[in-house]
Amino acid sequence: MEKMEFTNNWFAQNARDIWDGLFKTEKPRKILEIGSYEGASVCHLIKTLGNEYPLEIHCVDTWEGGIEHKKGGFVDSDMSEVEARFLNNTRIAISQAAHPVELVLHKGYSDLQLAKLLAEGKAEYFDFVYVDGSHQAPDVLVDAVLSFKLTRVRGVLGFDDYLWSEPLPYGHDPIRCPKIAVDSFVNIYCRKLHVMPGGRRQLYTRKTAS
Repeated sequence: MEKMEFTNNWFAQNARDIWDGLFKTEKPRKILEIGSYEGASVCHLIKTLGNEYPLEIHCVDTWEGGIEHKKGGFVDSDMSEVEARFLNNTRIAISQAAHPVELVLHKGYSDLQLAKLLAEGKAEYFDFVYVDGSHQAPDVLVDAVLSFKLTRVRGVLGFDDYLWSEPLPYGHDPIRCPKIAVDSFVNIYCRKLHVMPGGRRQLYTRKTAS
């Protein structure tokens, strides 16, 4: 049997246990992920949910990396190799799933790709949306607002790296972190969602109104 290859355990550290608990009651069939990297989270979805029922998963990523992935950053990655691992890992996961999995890739910047999904009639289409793309606050805020529109009422919208902070030589920069953007989004949309319990360094919300 072919084996998947991952070079880090970020998903296992941050989200896997939360997802295993969440998906005991939530049963998303249409899923959108912003920021897929090597595909660890997508492969876990395919392995767990894809053995229960058919799935439609959309992945948005540039596979260019963010600021922290550039040469000299604290994560020094060859993004062409990362993309190749994503494609191979998801191929293997789909081949092993008990039910059909439709995997749709949207390669490009998330603001444009999410806007295209809305233009294609995907408003309130997804049961579960996971925001794990850029860690820069302005980008996270745009992803949050567009993702809200793409999430169905009663669907779940989750954010990775809620408490993530970029190591910088001059200290902490709140604009180069997701938290200020996620907090702003949750406060502004407080009458249309509620924050779900649990999450450690992540934050999950349920959409309650359009």
